Amino acid sequence: MCRNIKKLRNTLSSPTDEEIALASLQFVRKVSGYQRPSRVNQNAFDTAVAEIALATRRLFDHLEGPSPEKLSDD
Repeated sequence: MCRNIKKLRNTLSSPTDEEIALASLQFVRKVSGYQRPSRVNQNAFDTAVAEIALATRRLFDHLEGPSPEKLSDD
C-alpha cells in the first residue's frame, strides 16, 4: 500500500487526468485500507476514486498564482 501520495502541482504543467486518477486511487486505498476492495465494496470504492479525482481536477482548475517551486531561489 502507498505510503506517500505524489505531489501533483509543479511549475511546468497541470497534472494530467491520469496522474489525478492515480493519486485519487492511492488516496482511497490509503484511507479505506483496501488494496483491492471486495466485490460488494467495489462500487463504493470506484465512486470514491471518481469523486476525489473530480474534486482534485476542480482544485487545479481554480488555483491561481505561482507554484511553490517558482517562489524558491534553489
